[in-house]
Amino acid sequence: MRFLTARAERSAKPPAERPRPTRRWLRRAGLAAAAGALLLVLGGSGWWIQRKGVLADTARAAERAFLDWTAGCGLAVDDVQVEGRQRISREAILGALGVGRGTPILAVDPAAAKRRLESIAWARSASVERRLPDALYIRIVERQALAFWQRQGKLVLVDRDGVVVPSDRLDGFGALIVLVGPDAPKAGAALLDMLATEPLLAPRVAAAVRIGGRRWNLRLDSGIDIALPEEDPAAAWHRLAELERSDGILERDIELVDMRLADRLVLRIAPSETAKTPPKKGRQPGNNT
Repeated sequence: MRFLTARAERSAKPPAERPRPTRRWLRRAGLAAAAGALLLVLGGSGWWIQRKGVLADTARAAERAFLDWTAGCGLAVDDVQVEGRQRISREAILGALGVGRGTPILAVDPAAAKRRLESIAWARSASVERRLPDALYIRIVERQALAFWQRQGKLVLVDRDGVVVPSDRLDGFGALIVLVGPDAPKAGAALLDMLATEPLLAPRVAAAVRIGGRRWNLRLDSGIDIALPEEDPAAAWHRLAELERSDGILERDIELVDMRLADRLVLRIAPSETAKTPPKKGRQPGNNT
């Protein structure tokens, strides 16, 4: 059985199907139509059979025999074509589909297969399409790593939806920002989008602490804390970036920039006898006070 991975970014078109002899395809198309009609009949009578208990075993055996017959006529899985796969393994996809070479393609339930695919940790959404006579076409949207979340003293990976995504090795995701606070993952995407509006300053943010579910404290890689206001934090962020461009405010010997009041800026000077040790981005939480 062929397992093909199509990269969506390379082409918007799905992988081309192999040419089929016209007569053979027409015969299989007719078989597929008849098979579909029979499956509808079986499906419609399934409730009655289950309810009445009449010939249930015989009906199931007949259905299995019929599906095996369609597979013998060519309506069997031979290709699995996947678009959008990067981190999800081939084995995970085939396991969720529950198919192998020769599986009757009419026995594949696209809706059930979709649900199983979406239960894979890295799968955000999925779709499954039968392409008769012998191909399954899968579209997967994978979760995108957003940040690390400090939870119970440990770091875990979260995506833009705030969903924890299991990973054995966090160092493979680079210097992602660390989020701290019970509701930090849910609010993290909006924060990072805001930070990205100042591309020269954003990479200096090592951690962000959610305070009372209302606002953020930022910890820069230099060890300076930035207290953002609850109302209009974006305006405060732009103001800080402008002050850095014009006055180099973040190059001064300070430990806190308090921007919670719109009409003033409060700086806390670092004690001269205390040497600040810059935290490593992606490994240290911010100040949650």
